[in-house]
Amino acid sequence: METEILAATRERADAEAIRVFAENLRELLLASPLGRKNVLAIDPGFRTGCKIVCLDRQGVLKHSDVIYPHHGQKALAPEAAKVASLCERYDIEAIAIGNGTAGRETEAFIRSIKLPRNIPVIVVNESGASIYSASKVAREEFPNEDVTVRGAVSIGRRLTDPLAELVKIDPKSIGVGQYQHDVDQSLLKQSLDDVVVSCVNKVGVEVNTASKQLLTYVSGLGPQLAQNVIDYRNENGPFTSRQALKKVHRLGAKAFEQAAGFLRIRDAENPLDSSAVHPESYHVVDAMAGDAGVAVADLMKDESLRKKIRLQNYVTETVGLPTLNDIMQELAKPGRDPRKQFEVFSFAEGVNKIEDLQAGMKLPGIVTNVTAFGAFVDIGVHQDGLVHISQLADRYVKEPGEVVKVHQKVKVTVLDVDLAKKRISLSMKDGSKAGRGAKRGR
Repeated sequence: METEILAATRERADAEAIRVFAENLRELLLASPLGRKNVLAIDPGFRTGCKIVCLDRQGVLKHSDVIYPHHGQKALAPEAAKVASLCERYDIEAIAIGNGTAGRETEAFIRSIKLPRNIPVIVVNESGASIYSASKVAREEFPNEDVTVRGAVSIGRRLTDPLAELVKIDPKSIGVGQYQHDVDQSLLKQSLDDVVVSCVNKVGVEVNTASKQLLTYVSGLGPQLAQNVIDYRNENGPFTSRQALKKVHRLGAKAFEQAAGFLRIRDAENPLDSSAVHPESYHVVDAMAGDAGVAVADLMKDESLRKKIRLQNYVTETVGLPTLNDIMQELAKPGRDPRKQFEVFSFAEGVNKIEDLQAGMKLPGIVTNVTAFGAFVDIGVHQDGLVHISQLADRYVKEPGEVVKVHQKVKVTVLDVDLAKKRISLSMKDGSKAGRGAKRGR
């Protein structure tokens, strides 16, 4: 009896820990993308310097270099000139800086350079980047570059499209769970893989630029078909239509049926190929356009034309009203990204290390992990602070996930700083109600 109770309790605990991990991973994968931009990405460091890479709008590595801005005052001017020159040469539209060692110091250096105001400087969470840079995937992608260059590339790509980059890393290495090494590993893997597949299919994949790792998670494909798609693309050039996918080796009718709706082709011959409308439903849209006497492209652009359509006229045994409503929503915003609009975030200036903190400070932060007992928040001091569940809101909170999500931007108050143990206690309560008796560390 005791053994059975223990086993049941363990099973419930595992299920809850896996659920929390899965929810955190989902929020991280669906984080807002900056979009296609020319990016200068920096993997910061003190002694060994900061590795710099320049990426084009497709995320292709165009240049790599090293700067040493933390080697004394004499190094500042020439290194600043180098960064400014690279920004001009590669028409840089955003700068990404890893949040690891020397991250805030490097951010301060970059902000001191007189760069165009329209170039945002953004600190990026680099958890797992070192694992990617030493992985087989990274070696295949950049066989002639060292791990520091690969890591900097990963940081830059995480800014432009977090989902496309994070799928290259084992989800367990991203660090957004609790007790992950103590739970049933097979159940954990299955749950996390399901989350990745769900996120990839929700967002959709640009088939002409996607990596093998991203294509692998598309329903109906898998590793071998994903590689076959890449091989066909390399041999024959970009796909010009979804129908061309049928020419891929071993991509049969069933796989096409499952995958086609999630694969996008930008600037395709058929405008529907860049949308989430499945090829099986193209005939419905063609009929709508034909009845209206316009082209499909006109129907997608003109809201007044869409408003004239009577959906009941197109209901059949195989196409119901819910499907038709989905089609109309997609025609209104073809290929729309379901992820939230990107917002530039900045940490508080002058607060770069744990010693800079004082009880009572109100600081902006980003949630990095949500657990059963609270949430961890990055406030830019190289050490995440904990907002205990009792400090998440002015009301009773049963579960932290009700109030916060991974990658959410929040405002916190510093309650206590323990320098010896490097622990930071934070609160998200109203300033007048935040934990009493807050004091600075010992």
